[in-house]
Amino acid sequence: MRVLVTGAGGRLGRAVLARLHSAGVGVRATSRRPHARSEAEWVVADLATGRGLPEALSGMDAVLHLASAPKGGQTYQVDVLGTRRLVVAAGAAGVGHLVYVSIVGVDRVPIPYYRHKLAAEEVVAAGPVPWSVLRATQFPQFLDDLLASSARLGPVIGDRAVLAQPVDPGEVAARLAARLVAGPLGAVEEYGGPQVLRFDEAARAWREARGSRRPLLPVRIPGRLGRELRAGGLVTEALPRGARTWADHLADTYGGTGRK
Repeated sequence: MRVLVTGAGGRLGRAVLARLHSAGVGVRATSRRPHARSEAEWVVADLATGRGLPEALSGMDAVLHLASAPKGGQTYQVDVLGTRRLVVAAGAAGVGHLVYVSIVGVDRVPIPYYRHKLAAEEVVAAGPVPWSVLRATQFPQFLDDLLASSARLGPVIGDRAVLAQPVDPGEVAARLAARLVAGPLGAVEEYGGPQVLRFDEAARAWREARGSRRPLLPVRIPGRLGRELRAGGLVTEALPRGARTWADHLADTYGGTGRK
């Protein structure tokens, strides 16, 4: 099998490349700038313009579409229009399976970025290539960064009742590799971590791991956004789940350091 991986330079992309490389899968990776890393054949392609896509897709059996632009004002151009360009080019190249990575909650949580991800899912489903969509919950690194950002002014600020379900990117990569082997699903599946945590639970463990005495300052997120986040818009009951916990991430990241 020959697989094209978009967004291969991101956190999930790096985990996917390592997983596929270790499994002996032939991988071609795209980026907007040249790379020289050894786990894949790197080619230059740009979803925002379509430049390089036909060449990147030539000879590919499947596509893992990880590329996204959550920041910088390019979300619609890359995530929606870029996905359409990719799907059309993949159909013309005779690709047999396109797997798109999305986020648990895109159909519930009213965030503009999520709206674009949901639109990209619809583009994939309506396209000419047999498809699968995997919605994953948030990575622990994202929750870690969010907590660090919320504590910049001293106390850890957040809505204590918001629910999260961190999932390790390496386990998501393994799930994607399994989906490639299984073939097109023609549907959306969800994949989450082993635990659903309230924000205050996650923050307490985070502070303990860092040896921090910073208090939690509860701030309730208003409106529909807050209601959906507290009601579990970012979590899933789907099985199977990952195995690595929030505590595992904290032990790997802060174990024994007592960092403030």
